[in-house]
Amino acid sequence: MFAPIAAAADLSVPEEHRRPIAIVGAGAIVDVAHLPAYRQAGLEVTGLYDLDAARAAEVAARHGVPRAYASLEELLADERVAVVDIAVAPRAQPAIARAALAAGKHLLCQKPFAPDVATGQGIVDLAAATGLKVAVNQQLRFDEGIAAARAMVRAGWIGEPTAMTFNVNILTDWSAWDWLVTTDRLEIVYHSIHYLDAIRSVLGDPETVFCTGSRTPGQVAKGETRTMSTLIYPGDVRALVHATHENRSGDQEAAFRIDGTEGAIKGTLGLLYDYPHGRPDTLEVNSRALPTDGWLPYPVTRRWLPDAVAGPMGSLLRAIAEGGEPATSGADNLGTLRLLDALYRSMDSGQSVRPGSSV
Repeated sequence: MFAPIAAAADLSVPEEHRRPIAIVGAGAIVDVAHLPAYRQAGLEVTGLYDLDAARAAEVAARHGVPRAYASLEELLADERVAVVDIAVAPRAQPAIARAALAAGKHLLCQKPFAPDVATGQGIVDLAAATGLKVAVNQQLRFDEGIAAARAMVRAGWIGEPTAMTFNVNILTDWSAWDWLVTTDRLEIVYHSIHYLDAIRSVLGDPETVFCTGSRTPGQVAKGETRTMSTLIYPGDVRALVHATHENRSGDQEAAFRIDGTEGAIKGTLGLLYDYPHGRPDTLEVNSRALPTDGWLPYPVTRRWLPDAVAGPMGSLLRAIAEGGEPATSGADNLGTLRLLDALYRSMDSGQSVRPGSSV
């Protein structure tokens, strides 16, 4: 019964899809997630480039990557490189993306894809004009628990979905990213973006949203660290993301649930219980359509980090080899950017907002 669900969550990359990859950035996420995930998937990384040349050389040597490029120009001039994986601070990404497209490279961009929808649309249009593919590293979509839950919904196991919720109550040390501590916009754009994109992958784009965000006394970060985001869909379908990063009592929680007319799916995001090491997710389904005898556990064996990071890259490589678009294409991710923009406009105004509208 679980075989087609497991197949839908499979992260393997067929050999005929594989292309040489170069990575811009040698920070912690490349070190602990990108490189281990790509190695496990059998993907070739030709080299790394980082403004900190010593850091790039050290990370490359430790992971057996053969080259640390001396400059971005040197990386883009490497004719063997088919895909550029950009893993830098968001403000630096658009210029690198445009240069890589001009050099004829396919792209995997970090999320947030762009600082605003207009910039993201420009990158999407440039890629389309040059016949290149752009994907966004929204890797939570490929986390085994989330991917299996989405496959169960698509298989009709819980009937028509009626609600999807994420409840995350954790303690996050933002000081690990010095540029994040001082940013005005924080929780929605750099954390809940994962959950919001995962919701879009199951329910699609909402009609209206409402969001409230706040800080807590004594917090180090400048931006919002507590948010409640409500997504309203046609009819009676709803979604909710409730996230706080100032849990000072030690009882970490990171749970999600999808309800439907014929049952429900619930699980946990293991990474957030012991970040960055984490633990495997949990997932259970209760279905009258199958039927199950109460709650039936699904055996999750992989982790959000590093395993799921292979998902966006594998989807991009499949699109390059076979045509079509990656699951997390730049064009699709414009919907996530519109959603972020609407949530912040709602947070600022105290009113509900339609994504993509000016009010």
